[in-house]
Amino acid sequence: MRTLIVLMLIFFLKAAYGQKEIRAEIHGIKAPSEFMGKDRAKVLVVGTFHFDYPGLDEHKTTDENRIDVLEEPKKTEVSELVAYLKLFRPTKIVIEARPNWGATNKLRAYKEGEYRNERDERFQLGMRMAKDLQLDTLYSVDSKSLMLDIYENDSTLYRSLTDKIDWDAPDPYYDMAENWLEYDDRIIKEVNLVDYFKYMNSREVHNANFGLYLTGSISTGEGQGANYLSMNWYNRNVRIFSNIINLTEGDSDRIMVIIGNGHAAILRQLFDASPQYQYMEFDGLGE
Repeated sequence: MRTLIVLMLIFFLKAAYGQKEIRAEIHGIKAPSEFMGKDRAKVLVVGTFHFDYPGLDEHKTTDENRIDVLEEPKKTEVSELVAYLKLFRPTKIVIEARPNWGATNKLRAYKEGEYRNERDERFQLGMRMAKDLQLDTLYSVDSKSLMLDIYENDSTLYRSLTDKIDWDAPDPYYDMAENWLEYDDRIIKEVNLVDYFKYMNSREVHNANFGLYLTGSISTGEGQGANYLSMNWYNRNVRIFSNIINLTEGDSDRIMVIIGNGHAAILRQLFDASPQYQYMEFDGLGE
């Protein structure tokens, strides 16, 4: 028995020593980041639900689960959320809007006292912060997708690219996720908005949101379902990312992106991989 224990000890020591050698070899290889430079523009993606509930998403919040950010206690919680976001010290604030929305003109009017009773997060978070931080520009970065461009310019081509997709394909994963989405709607009333935003901007929730695009109809249509995702939803977010690149002026930029949380998973992926940006985790502000 003692001999067996000694042999096992020798085996584990050799295994551990071998692992150290392997780790040393890996440790001796330079990481790609060592070639890319350390100074990067910092980006905070503030994934949000739409405070005014426009009802444009597939999943719609029922009336009994909606909150009113102009009434207590959520009114005070919005102020606490704004105070938390200010810890990032943004030099630029980006919102989910098209250029024709007139964000900067609306910001000027907001500074003069207009739009104060708008529930929209672009006013409650974006313009409020821009005013408090004395920023004179609010950047609109939303975009159409390539698939929408095709639809608007050549409806026949659009139909030929989508006519085999089974939009009603069985999707047991979405059926399960509906329980989570309904739970998610309910807890907004029960928890402080700062805590809720930390939760909804976690990696797990971002991935769960994006994961719902990866089931059901994506595998139908002899590749059309996959093409539709890449040319529509994914493409729209890559275009948004490209728009943010175009407003980035240098490594000292601190860019806050206020956008529907459905976009956040793809933007997280793009910013996290880009050598130009440092992606900031939402729950780490002030550390």
